[in-house]
Amino acid sequence: MGLIQCTNVSKSFGEKVALDHVSVDIPKGKIFGLLGPNGAGKTTLIRIINRITIPNEGSILFDGRPITQEDVEKIGYLPEERGLYRKMKVGEQAMYFAQLKGMSAREAAAELKKWFIRFGIESWWNKKVEELSKGMAQKVQFITTVVHKPSLLILDEPFSGFDPVNAQIIREEILRLKEEGATIILSTHNMESVEELCDNIALINKSHVVITGGVDEIRHKYGNNNVELVYTGSAALQSVEGVFRVLSDNDESGRHTAVLEIADGGTSNAVLAEILKQDLAVNSFKELVPRMNDIFIKLVTEEE
Repeated sequence: MGLIQCTNVSKSFGEKVALDHVSVDIPKGKIFGLLGPNGAGKTTLIRIINRITIPNEGSILFDGRPITQEDVEKIGYLPEERGLYRKMKVGEQAMYFAQLKGMSAREAAAELKKWFIRFGIESWWNKKVEELSKGMAQKVQFITTVVHKPSLLILDEPFSGFDPVNAQIIREEILRLKEEGATIILSTHNMESVEELCDNIALINKSHVVITGGVDEIRHKYGNNNVELVYTGSAALQSVEGVFRVLSDNDESGRHTAVLEIADGGTSNAVLAEILKQDLAVNSFKELVPRMNDIFIKLVTEEE
């Protein structure tokens, strides 16, 4: 059973259907990618989990029971629309948010000091938020989201506003928090981050779930039976009818990188046997698995 179970959740705003009987199961201790184009219903589902919005139908279970306001206090939520008070000092504001989440002043100060040191931003404590760049403010808001050690983290586009170096720092922190036992919902359009971070995903489009499951499982499901072969030989590899077809072959000084399409019902062993018959030396042979970005585009386009 997952930490969060959403069952047949529906929500409408007037005649606009935001969610239509959406069911997802978010496993404990995993990073769950919530994907979909703009307007698909992702933010509405996040708001329902946070009890900001009440669904018209369906249920949300937290650790096997109906979610309560006390459970919401165990959630760290980083919304896409950032919300720091620009005239307040960074440290004063971080303390305020930490204490809102139930931390004592002493506990908050100690934990925030650790985070500020980790991010190398100790000198920011007495700066006003309005003095910070967008990326700097993002770091502060990330810290205020995680400082109370929530069991569930909901991160909506957490890499927005970061340069590549700082985006990688945030990725590493997300993985570290997962290792420490947090369950993380990651809503993002960054498919590279999905492949790098997520264990499971749900793709929502036009208010309903299109696909849900493990990232590796989904990538293999949408594979097209292609493999990449790196080989050396005096002649180029030739297709073998009924076994494989050479789709492309790039020759760099006798070292070839080829993409092969295995025939329906064919096996890698049969392909390798035919390659060796052509007196070629195999350097590497691997399955070509589609990227999440390609699968995302394919599924959303088919829905359209």
